[in-house]
Amino acid sequence: MSSTTLPAPGAGSEPVRTTDHSDLAALGYDQQLHRSLGKYASFAAGFSFVSILTTIFQLFGLGFSFGGPAFFLTWPLVFLGQFMVALNFAELAARYPISGAIYHWSRRMGGELVGWFAGWFMIIAQIVTASAAAIALQVVLPSIWGGFQFIGEDTALTSSSGAANAVVLGSILLVLTTTINCIGVNWMSRINSIGVTCEIVGVIALVLVFFTHAERGPQVVFDTGSAGADPGYIGAWIVSGLMAAYVMVGFGSAGELAEETRNPRRVAPRTIRLALSASALGGGLMIVGALMAAPSLTDGQLATQGLPYVIDSILTSPWGKVLLVDVAIAVFICTLAIQTAASRLMFSMARDGRLPASAALAKVNSRTGTPIAPSVLIGLACVAILAVNVGNSAIFTTLSSVCIVLIYLAYMMVTVPLLIQRLKGWPHGGIMHDADGEKLFTLGRLGLPVNIAAVLYGGLMVVNLSWPRAEIFDPTGEFPLLRWAAPLTVLAVIVVGIACLPRGKAHPKPVTIGA
Repeated sequence: MSSTTLPAPGAGSEPVRTTDHSDLAALGYDQQLHRSLGKYASFAAGFSFVSILTTIFQLFGLGFSFGGPAFFLTWPLVFLGQFMVALNFAELAARYPISGAIYHWSRRMGGELVGWFAGWFMIIAQIVTASAAAIALQVVLPSIWGGFQFIGEDTALTSSSGAANAVVLGSILLVLTTTINCIGVNWMSRINSIGVTCEIVGVIALVLVFFTHAERGPQVVFDTGSAGADPGYIGAWIVSGLMAAYVMVGFGSAGELAEETRNPRRVAPRTIRLALSASALGGGLMIVGALMAAPSLTDGQLATQGLPYVIDSILTSPWGKVLLVDVAIAVFICTLAIQTAASRLMFSMARDGRLPASAALAKVNSRTGTPIAPSVLIGLACVAILAVNVGNSAIFTTLSSVCIVLIYLAYMMVTVPLLIQRLKGWPHGGIMHDADGEKLFTLGRLGLPVNIAAVLYGGLMVVNLSWPRAEIFDPTGEFPLLRWAAPLTVLAVIVVGIACLPRGKAHPKPVTIGA
């Protein structure tokens, strides 16, 4: 069992050691979840949520279709903005290693109402995100073997048979991930770690294949394409940045598993930063490599087909199918990681009595050390969301886009209150060392400028993500109201949230804001 060091009362720098269990007790909670995760498992939780092999495979065409090859330049900009957020999260993870990280961080910085809505936004967003990840199997599995197309013959997600088959495949995947989450965190972490290893190997292999089959040099990333001379190109380039914004989220999942991680005050801050940085590096190399290796940048196929177009032109069977198997593994662990993070967040809020049916949702199986009810409920909710795709693929795509807005809003409900507390002098002492006697991660004097940058970035990205663009929210032109999907969905989530707010109940674990 790892331990954490506390400053000795009234005296200098000599620390006093406590176990992770008693450290959690000092934060007001008993150790109910099994604490068994190490550094790699913690890293895998964040890396698999981002899952560059899944998300870039899905979204490359979106970025390229708007910005041409130069859309790559939005990638490092989004990374820098998100890294400012990650640095703030890392500092909070070192001080508050509690499951349901976003909920607890925002609650301790901004109060009960802010914390509740941050957690509520994240739960809704994670349910939709898990559904969107699960539906990606339809893009992969029928290409590996035709037997995976159970309904009809058309595999396209936009077709009726493809959409229905996507629901079947996605539902099977969600049943599997729900079962794994119910079995216990040890099985989940083993499977996730193996899957992440496969994904990393796949990313490295794909990058090597791209770079060894280059048709042009890396300077292609400065090519704006035929639209570059258009006065409206800057606007299109800004839209192309949505691809990177969609991909680089979820890196804070290491914080969601803090109560199951050994020495979380040391491990979680590192893995939050590492998960985002590794994803940004690997994803950036994939994008550059694909642009260098694509047979053509002007025939329209790269915009419509994305990475599969490049892969199919380079790799012949069976290597192309081997890579698709790796992508399928990435989709699987991505769905598993998102569902795990969502279940821990739901458990954490229910443990505080902040959700309907909290008593049932807060129960932890004594044998597995796992909150089973949240995993099952989230799995069922994901399947229900999947069903929207049948006959309404445009609406499902819009929901998938809007859920990212909810994630960014939840992030801002951490960074904005944190900035306010920094202006009041936060942090105010407290625990200063981790289990190994080393100082906790802290931004020190850089905290204020980094926090300001995180808030500014978050605000700009929320506006960019929410802007009523027909090309994003209503590409078919069939549902003009979908252009306003982002603000309308956020409003709907708030209204439903107000109905679910606990009333007349004092919080069982009150905290001092900013403490």
